[in-house]
Amino acid sequence: MGKIGEKVKSMVRNWLQIQPATVNSIVIQEPLSFQASVIRNQIWYRGDASELEQLYKQLGAQDPTNAARWWAAVPGNNLKLRKIHSGLPAILVDTLAYLVKSDMDNVTFKTDKGKDAWEELQDKLNFQEIVGKGIVGALKSGDGAWKISVDPQASDIPIVEFYEADRVEYIKKHGHIVGIRFWTDYAEKHKTYRLCETYSISSVSYRLYDGDSEVNLGRVPELADLKPVQFAGNFMMAVPFKVFESAKYTGRGKAIYEGKLDSFDALDEVISQWWDAIRAGRVKKYIPEDLVPSDITTGEKQQLNDFGSEYIKTGTDSHEDAISKIETIQPEIRYEAFLASYTAALDMCLQGIVSPATLGIDVGKMSSADAQREKKDVTGYTRNTITGVLEKALPQLICAILMTYDVMQGRTLENYEPSVEFGEYGAPSFDSRVEIVNKAATANTMSVETQVNEMWGNSKDDKWKAAEVTRIKQLRGIEFVDEPPKVGDELQVGGEA
Repeated sequence: MGKIGEKVKSMVRNWLQIQPATVNSIVIQEPLSFQASVIRNQIWYRGDASELEQLYKQLGAQDPTNAARWWAAVPGNNLKLRKIHSGLPAILVDTLAYLVKSDMDNVTFKTDKGKDAWEELQDKLNFQEIVGKGIVGALKSGDGAWKISVDPQASDIPIVEFYEADRVEYIKKHGHIVGIRFWTDYAEKHKTYRLCETYSISSVSYRLYDGDSEVNLGRVPELADLKPVQFAGNFMMAVPFKVFESAKYTGRGKAIYEGKLDSFDALDEVISQWWDAIRAGRVKKYIPEDLVPSDITTGEKQQLNDFGSEYIKTGTDSHEDAISKIETIQPEIRYEAFLASYTAALDMCLQGIVSPATLGIDVGKMSSADAQREKKDVTGYTRNTITGVLEKALPQLICAILMTYDVMQGRTLENYEPSVEFGEYGAPSFDSRVEIVNKAATANTMSVETQVNEMWGNSKDDKWKAAEVTRIKQLRGIEFVDEPPKVGDELQVGGEA
């Protein structure tokens, strides 16, 4: 049957004159390496218009696609082109980082191990700020890692720093991270050296490079005393962190706005053209030469420029009975067209990341209320993605910090079981939080204790919250009475008597 089927297929193909497809070879060249891609993302976050223009003009010289972008545009005939950056990438990253870190609850432990030590370390470390820097670094660079250092001369507790993707290299084995290399530049005697700190399980080693050549650590005096370290415990004094997985670079992370750079470029172009049109559309007064104001002292005609003068000089009309008069012209600016273009470009930038309302952008006039509520959910999805990753990474970081502190104190290493949770609501303001909690209370879907906890979070201690719960219950007429005795208790008591 198989041979008969093949013969039938061949007959049909010959009858229809179908030729088999040839094997095609497609070669696609990546325009940027991973390091260059990270640097590009960081420059977008920095938000300096001059740096963006320099970046894209250099990229445009190598790639025709980048040469067509707004930031690579080069005006001809020595004309000056004003380019404005919206600052949106930095606003996106900073807003999301604030929403997440500000909603982080207290660290809890399954047992009492580590609880007292963490209460001692948490304030000194400024742990919330450490988490915030990690979120910002991962969202703008793609990934990174927290590095824990021990330097008794600088601090009596572990030093925690976040290194972004351009200064981090993962060491993998069978797809698992078994070590992390941290790179730091040092300038010494008009030369730049790179220190490579290799963090592995139970060890830390150091190497110094001059370009591609390894040199002695003594080349940089402050690094001369560094020596390889072996410590007790089966843990690594570093924790990797990434939120989104890169589709281009295996095993590395992706910046939150990496796929939106074309949209950001378009938004900047719309804004720049809009304000350029406003500048060109200023009210202009055309004044005949004989009516042009003159300098009182010298008698010379005043100089003309875009902002210092409000008129344009014209020739005097020499016709008979001609009357010199001043003409005022106001060019028409199509604000509606620019606003529509701006809204469309902004929508492309924010799609799938956050709602415009999260950033304080009022676009309610252009959408229905239902559409705005659906867009607002996008911020919650993005926030939940970030918190989901942090709920796994932060316990590892806390364990590494506590174990490092044990090593510094010469104590026996313990098995710590911390957990970190985030609030259920990402309300950006206290008013929104009050509204949400009151709705839940009215529907009787939330207890008084939960209402108070969600309302005040970590800003109030447990004692204050307990007193607040009691006060609210009293205001609502909820009274506390002793539990009545169970049936048969009287007989049992009497029998014992």
